[in-house]
Amino acid sequence: MSIMQITQTVHIMPTLLPRSSKNTAQLTLPGMEKEPEPAPKITNRQIAEVLSEIADMLSAQNSNVYRIQAYRNAARGVLELDEPAADILARGEQLPIAGLGTRLRGRIRELVESGTMTINNGFCMDTLPHGVRALMSIEHIGPYTAIRLHQELGIDSVEKLWWAAQQQRIRRLPGFGPRSEARLKAAAEQLLPKNGAANHSAPRGAA
Repeated sequence: MSIMQITQTVHIMPTLLPRSSKNTAQLTLPGMEKEPEPAPKITNRQIAEVLSEIADMLSAQNSNVYRIQAYRNAARGVLELDEPAADILARGEQLPIAGLGTRLRGRIRELVESGTMTINNGFCMDTLPHGVRALMSIEHIGPYTAIRLHQELGIDSVEKLWWAAQQQRIRRLPGFGPRSEARLKAAAEQLLPKNGAANHSAPRGAA
């Protein structure tokens, strides 16, 4: 059984860079230096939004249903806390959320402390639809892109990919654009018969 392991990192807060000031050359009396501003504290709502979005992402990627539900339950549990999760973790305490696993607790702590969360997602290649695996043989197409093209546009072959790009349907999907569509079209052309993709007729089942 072939497994493809994908690692993703979700960012919630950008790194705070010090703002430049025109008065940096001015001397400051000892003891009157500007006090450093405290880093913003992540809110329970922000944590819940990240967890919920990860659940949606895993759902779109045909991930394990129990794993998806675990992220949704964690999002609800964080929203129901009586105080900020960041304060609870800062005291070295466990989040009082029923059913929260050790691994997910660690990822929430990572999110609170660093503003990022690393997710590992394994795809069992044998369980992916044939059309998805066919698309993954095309350059520039990984498992996530293949699943989206298959589910949202019904593309399951090189021919259908080229035809969808020819009709400018791919660029309408969120996260795609004319440049990425042109790149996929060119990659599909490399695998089509050498008599020319321009003369390729619409494949059966193409919208």
